[in-house]
Amino acid sequence: MNNIWTLAEQHEGKLKGVSFELLHRGRLLADTLKSKLFSIVIGSGVDDSQLNELIERGADEVIVVKDPALKGFVCETYVKILERLVKEHKPHTILAAATTSGRTLMPYLAIKVNTGLTADCTDLDIEPGTGNLLQTRPAIGGNIIATIKTPDHRPNMATVRPKSMRPLEKDKSRKGTIVNLKLNPADIDGRVTITGYHVETEGFDHIEEADVVIAGGKGLKKGDNFSMLRELADKLDGSVGATRDAVDRGWISYSQQIGLSGKTISPKLYIGVGISGSVQHLAGIKTSETIVSINSDPNAQLHQLADFSIVGDLFEVVPVLTKRLKSMNTESK
Repeated sequence: MNNIWTLAEQHEGKLKGVSFELLHRGRLLADTLKSKLFSIVIGSGVDDSQLNELIERGADEVIVVKDPALKGFVCETYVKILERLVKEHKPHTILAAATTSGRTLMPYLAIKVNTGLTADCTDLDIEPGTGNLLQTRPAIGGNIIATIKTPDHRPNMATVRPKSMRPLEKDKSRKGTIVNLKLNPADIDGRVTITGYHVETEGFDHIEEADVVIAGGKGLKKGDNFSMLRELADKLDGSVGATRDAVDRGWISYSQQIGLSGKTISPKLYIGVGISGSVQHLAGIKTSETIVSINSDPNAQLHQLADFSIVGDLFEVVPVLTKRLKSMNTESK
């Protein structure tokens, strides 16, 4: 009854990175409850090396329902499988990523098993004494942080923001169990057929997956000045992001917003340009490997978090950085 479950995501037989991020969250909860951590894999073509990696990164047991009929994600079919597993094993908590798949599947599953769901969580903990899952998430457009619990129903269910926690390092000495279950034909929902996938690239800049993100804030003064950041990002093979303030002013699209009311990122390099560093924005970048802050205000909050701070006029600093990088690229050729 106290076991923690995380739902692994896969596409065309390859586990997504968020599957391992969730295990870190789940491991902390399972250790607090002194319970086991399960990873649930539904799909087709996931090989044993990937399943073993789930154990190496924190799972005690991996439950696998693998069949060619599950090659495409069909919410109704996945939920029928999960509903059977939940009713049989009665987990304490189920975690999924706040991705397109997770946000589609979890609400439907919550209705089927008669429990609550908290979406887009940024933090999770166990309430002492009750064992309730404390689910923290932004509310009212990110202006407040709410902690939610489900005291009267089980399992607890939550979706978690991708990139809000790094995966645990691989531990090849960890031992665990892989349980392969056969697909029950009755679980196939024949009303939906996957005919193919169309990948949209034009106009999309997936900052969640970028290794380098250059973000701009109110200090840029107007939307046209984001062209400076795009030029700098091009030299670093990076993506451009923004604060909520910049998005609200119409300088850049919401898809590039970073923070509690936007996206959580975890790049190798984050450069904040003209960003003071509100709590909401800092929460969206805190797992970045290296943080650089460029701001003329020496007391900017982002400077306090940054690994490297440049106190100076961004309109002077950014062009110099871009010019230096362009020169370096030319010399390397």
